[in-house]
Amino acid sequence: MSGLTRMFKKEWPLHIMLLPGLIIVLIFSYIPMAGIMMAFQKYMPNKGLFGSPFIGMKNFRLLMEYPDIGQIFFNTIFIAVMKIIAGLIVPITIAILLNELRKEWVKRTFQTLVYLPHFLSWVLLSGILIDILSPSSGILNQVLGLFGIKPIFFLGSNSWFPYVMVLSDVWKEFGFGTIVYLAALTNINPSLYEAAQIDGASRIKQIFHITLPGMMPIIILMLTLSIGNVLNAGFDQIFNMYSPPVYESADIIDTFVYRMGIQQAQFGFATAVGLLKSVVSFILISCSYVLAYRVANYRIF
Repeated sequence: MSGLTRMFKKEWPLHIMLLPGLIIVLIFSYIPMAGIMMAFQKYMPNKGLFGSPFIGMKNFRLLMEYPDIGQIFFNTIFIAVMKIIAGLIVPITIAILLNELRKEWVKRTFQTLVYLPHFLSWVLLSGILIDILSPSSGILNQVLGLFGIKPIFFLGSNSWFPYVMVLSDVWKEFGFGTIVYLAALTNINPSLYEAAQIDGASRIKQIFHITLPGMMPIIILMLTLSIGNVLNAGFDQIFNMYSPPVYESADIIDTFVYRMGIQQAQFGFATAVGLLKSVVSFILISCSYVLAYRVANYRIF
């Protein structure tokens, strides 16, 4: 105990620094978990959390019988998986291309430009994209019109909407991912490139035989950790750009929960959907960390 006391006396400023964050997490993450009870209740706001009648698993049975729930889960997984795949391929490619630039100021300038959209909210970006993709006045459709292509309602077509979500998400976030892979490139021994040049290897062969193998541990790690986000297709993005005509291809679990709980006041049913998603996500995240430890030797603790 004396050792623990000495350690605490030495590190107490660090514990004080952690205290505000812990309080925020407690208030906004742990205390609201009491609301899980609504998933097993016919929740009535006038009776409150402890006065509403208990109905057991009825909300979950209604969820399984809901006619569109299969399509909603499919939309969520489809959009999320496409984002994960594109979110790996594009940053890796851009990081390799930036690494091949020899002028440092060009590299830094381009890196800063592609990183800027990461700091913009989807509320702002959705307004910009709605204007750009408008079928009547959008600049993209005006350019397509120059080639004789009829206007396309990108945000009102079930065929186009999921892919617009993926492309816009990649555009916003690939700059942040590029930084991760550029950091991985700095760990590659430069002497390997020198030896390859002496042996007559071209730049392309150096990329495939030195750069990509050197990046492989962080690529595997990022891919493994992304498994936990399979059910997170991006509520902020889709909520700000979808509309009833594209519910068939755009409605995901989070937007469905919002409509059921906030707009239609089916609080117990919405909580049941959210709880099911949270349980599945927890299992996926746990599996992803186990895989990350076994495959890439990554550990949190």
